[in-house]
Amino acid sequence: MNKPLLFSLALAFLPCLPQGSPSGTASAPAQAPAQAQAYPPGPPKQLYEIDRVVDGDTIWVQYQGRQEKLRLLCVDTEEKLGVDAGSASKPGTVFGETCALWAQNFFAELGGEGKKPAVGLYFPGGREQRDTYGRLLCHVILPDGADFNLRLVELGKSPYFNKYGNSTVAHGEFVAAQTRARSAKRGIWDPETNVPKTEGAPSARRDYEGLLPWWDARARAIDFARERCRKEPAKTADAELADSLRAVAAAEGEVEVFCTIERLFDEKSGDWTLLMRGENKDSQLRVRVAKDLRGKFDALDLPHVNDEFRQNYLWVRGHVKQGTRGFELEARDPAQIRVAEPAFAAPAGTPGAARKH
Repeated sequence: MNKPLLFSLALAFLPCLPQGSPSGTASAPAQAPAQAQAYPPGPPKQLYEIDRVVDGDTIWVQYQGRQEKLRLLCVDTEEKLGVDAGSASKPGTVFGETCALWAQNFFAELGGEGKKPAVGLYFPGGREQRDTYGRLLCHVILPDGADFNLRLVELGKSPYFNKYGNSTVAHGEFVAAQTRARSAKRGIWDPETNVPKTEGAPSARRDYEGLLPWWDARARAIDFARERCRKEPAKTADAELADSLRAVAAAEGEVEVFCTIERLFDEKSGDWTLLMRGENKDSQLRVRVAKDLRGKFDALDLPHVNDEFRQNYLWVRGHVKQGTRGFELEARDPAQIRVAEPAFAAPAGTPGAARKH
């Protein structure tokens, strides 16, 4: 697509189910979307030169006459030592350093003597999509047609990263690749990975046993929302898709919007605004809570809804209106906001599980 779409969901990144129905009754689990065609798509028809390989899942390429930073869908390699990812669940690790060096060598060899390496880019649905940092979300397709993202999972360099939704094009392939990697104890699945070789040496390990169930709960909520929005486009919207919000803003009556909070802030009036993640700054949804009603919403603990190991997605009910800065919805009753299902509570002992919310 020509417009960048944010789908906090698809690193899949699109980056996908069970989720409460509009009435709040739990629905049956939805399945990952059926894949319409064989995947990977085959050797790319066009190749783009790689300028720089930052780490296992971040690459700079020359694309349409400009330098673009890619964020590879469905994968999330460990950070290099000394890198602060802003998340306690993603520390810099020795394996992150090793994986970054491996990726740099891999692409250097792909280019050959005196040549820059070049790869194809695959956008699910044939549409360009970007994350909140402006990075292109895509699959990197090697000249022989292999999916580099999938290879990272197959080799144990990365988990199947479905925190922002199950893959819409290769869910089955990623699940199978991760299963094989875990069975063979490759890379991150090797119990000895990131265990210091000498006593007292700096070390950190990522808690995949705690993270995978949390990511899966988010992915299931996203998949359900995708299906609901597809079936009821005039009654249900995805806050990260501007066209979806426009459709419900034109409808009469109350609608439900699937969303996640980007930021909460106080207006000069004392009112409270929940700014939801959106496709761009001009189409974000702002949920307004009047100053004298804010206390009613305390039980929802909205300032902490984005804490790790919680279900971070919400359904917000009300009338969506086109405003001067995107879209607006007034919330006067806490019953208008509910956490998406399945709910998730981190098991005891999981880092962050005991945090006071």
